[in-house]
Amino acid sequence: MASVNNVREFVRPSIKVTFRQWRSAMVANPTFQAFCTKIPGLSHFAQSRANALYGMTAGFVYSQIFASCVNLGVLEVLNTAPSLVSALAQRTGLSEDAIGRLLGAAQSLGLVTEVEPGLWALDDLGAVAANDPGILAMVRHHSLLYADLADPVALLKQRSRETGIARLWAYSANPEPAGIDPEDARTYSELMRVSQDAVAREVMNVHDFSAYREVVDIGGGHGRFLSHVATQTEIPSLHLFDLPPVAAQGKIALEAEGLGLRLKVTGGSFFDSTVPVGADCYTLVRVLYDHDDDIALSILQAVRAAMQPGSVLVIAEPMGGTKGAQAHVNAYFSFYLLAMASGRCRSAETHIAMAKKAGFTHAARLYTRQPLYTGIVIARA
Repeated sequence: MASVNNVREFVRPSIKVTFRQWRSAMVANPTFQAFCTKIPGLSHFAQSRANALYGMTAGFVYSQIFASCVNLGVLEVLNTAPSLVSALAQRTGLSEDAIGRLLGAAQSLGLVTEVEPGLWALDDLGAVAANDPGILAMVRHHSLLYADLADPVALLKQRSRETGIARLWAYSANPEPAGIDPEDARTYSELMRVSQDAVAREVMNVHDFSAYREVVDIGGGHGRFLSHVATQTEIPSLHLFDLPPVAAQGKIALEAEGLGLRLKVTGGSFFDSTVPVGADCYTLVRVLYDHDDDIALSILQAVRAAMQPGSVLVIAEPMGGTKGAQAHVNAYFSFYLLAMASGRCRSAETHIAMAKKAGFTHAARLYTRQPLYTGIVIARA
């Protein structure tokens, strides 16, 4: 009897598959490529594809140029005022030749621009980055990711191998609160805090929280999301739930913002039955994608068990298959989570299916203005 693989070799390909094979052969053909460059319309297509391919080849170099500008403080200095090459060399400890090389490379990426001979200022992308603590924190944090991805094939073959990202975010997959290093918890939560603002704005833009009486933010870290809810609504009870060392730091941060009697803080684990019960709104903001499917489902089930009829769950995190953000979400988070040795970037449809499997009667997607930052699924008990 022929093997399954042998049988499949003789299956007639569909028209879709045949067309794709023909198309790939044509696009790869040097004669066809040369033809495209001479035809208006097609020449733009050929150039865009060439640029995209080269961008993938050079992308690591681009990210290192960006990281150098951040780590040397170039963006910080230029955010204050334009600066001469000599002054930037002195501030960074580089020679004028070296800083000139960095500035020239950064100019080609839209980070800085030479406004007058020898005088440099921020360009559009550099201005955005210099004033966004979340972007700066992620760039600095990426040194760990780049080290982990130095041998991506080895990482794919052995997903469970120890990595810097996995060590930093160890508690995201640790069901035992007693095993959490307080310093690791602080580093993780601080990174989440400074990168949370854009996510929180997107969620608040498309979902109205003002009618709820209690919002429980599950895995809420330092409480950055709750802080946004507090400033835009008068909800009487804002409840932070996270592992004890994280919840303790979140309590300090939120009390410093003057939440007073509106604040509740509970230390616990969503791996057991300690999720606060009876609230009319629960949130999972960038939580589920940290976990593999079985754990993500158990989290949803734990939250569902704590909810009363009519309660709402807001799931907010990057979601795969989102039009306009496929490469940024699907590719980036897929390999980030690979380095983390836990988690998966799921589509909105997968979130909806998992929510229904966990016992929610209704789940639907909300479209955000910036899908790069987050997607949203609303599930109801």
